[in-house]
Amino acid sequence: MTNLFTCLLAGALLALASSLASAHDPSSLQDFCVAVNNSNSAVFVNGKFCKDPKLTTADDFFLPGLDVPRSTSNQVGSNVTLINVDIFPGLNTLGIALARVDYAPYGLNPPHIHPRATEIQTVIEGTLLVGFVTSNPDNRFITKVLNKGDVFVFPMGLIHFQFNIGETNALAFSSLSSQNPGVITIANATFGSNPPINLDVLAKAFQLDKSVVNYLQQKF
Repeated sequence: MTNLFTCLLAGALLALASSLASAHDPSSLQDFCVAVNNSNSAVFVNGKFCKDPKLTTADDFFLPGLDVPRSTSNQVGSNVTLINVDIFPGLNTLGIALARVDYAPYGLNPPHIHPRATEIQTVIEGTLLVGFVTSNPDNRFITKVLNKGDVFVFPMGLIHFQFNIGETNALAFSSLSSQNPGVITIANATFGSNPPINLDVLAKAFQLDKSVVNYLQQKF
């Protein structure tokens, strides 16, 4: 009986560990794995081939240019510069990414989710209204006004946004807990899918007239 209990306990712990591990990037079994587009490389980790560690240099772990302001001349008045593994190969297997977010006055980073990462954001300049919504059934809206030096965290997979409520430009930097966090902008994905989602589905889901849905689909 003791052996049976021990086996069951070990199995339960293993299952729990596996479920926790699957929620995040796989852990690296080596110091690093600089990604290269070379099928002749011997190791393939997290969807990328690894550069021979003996051939890596400091430049593999270096990326300049995040001090340069980005253009916010668009419909929402914001610009997200995401530094993920595709931009910065040295991030491969390290489970992190970075983003610079520029906001025009009253610029918005629209409601979106990161399906594979938690985000922690630090305001460098300006004043941001930020918030996220908890999952069903509560759908609680948790919001805060952030000023220079303030930090806020957006849990993985939850809808969140940032809005510059000031009359000057704003700047923030975000760290994300995945080398490839992904992003799904809610309005774009819902009304701008390819091919479009059926009008009847969207009209009923949002309790809107079909003409309104049709307008939104054309806009996005």
